[in-house]
Amino acid sequence: MIRVVVVDDEALVRSGFGLILGAADDIEVVATSGGGEAVETVLKERPDVVLLDIRMPDVDGLTVLRELRTMPDAPVVAMLTTFDADEYILTALDGGAAGFLLKDTEPDQLAQLVHTLAAGGVVLSPKASRTLLRGHPGTEAAVDEDAARVRLLTDRERQVLVLVAGGLSNTDIGARIHLGAGTVKDHVSAILTKLRVTSRVQAALLAQRAGLLDERPRSGDGG
Repeated sequence: MIRVVVVDDEALVRSGFGLILGAADDIEVVATSGGGEAVETVLKERPDVVLLDIRMPDVDGLTVLRELRTMPDAPVVAMLTTFDADEYILTALDGGAAGFLLKDTEPDQLAQLVHTLAAGGVVLSPKASRTLLRGHPGTEAAVDEDAARVRLLTDRERQVLVLVAGGLSNTDIGARIHLGAGTVKDHVSAILTKLRVTSRVQAALLAQRAGLLDERPRSGDGG
């Protein structure tokens, strides 16, 4: 079972997400809470995935995210927002969030997105991901630095990075390029180290800024 905690200041949103996700056979919403009780709730329930509202009146989601990221065995956190161009999204992704979802995500997609998060994939709302990635080009110097980091990767690592940026989990990447999930995990760890980032989403943003995602994906085995 994938254990989920939903954190939102609106009771209607919490109950709605709980009902939708609770209908899946392998997902259990173990608790819901507002922002003030979020960290305590997560510490108590130890979920696999936290869906966290980015804007709350009592404690904002960015503050909660920072606290959750310091926990040992921290859960995967995806931010919830009403806006497809929320200015806080990039801050959240840089802070270690595994992605973001719009609150009006189609119910039949929600469980699939939670599965992706639990499997280590990147979740960026389809309505906003392209705008988000292309709207954060960085300075010319930063882009040059990103490109230099990408050049440290082997051909195989670049291939894996493109698939990571596409939101695929390690298992899905392995199936796509005929590698075991453990081998893919090792590649992802090496990618994060070489790019000097701490999350798959940060790696995806860096790859976009460096122009890697504009290139045709390589089909060969590489290094």
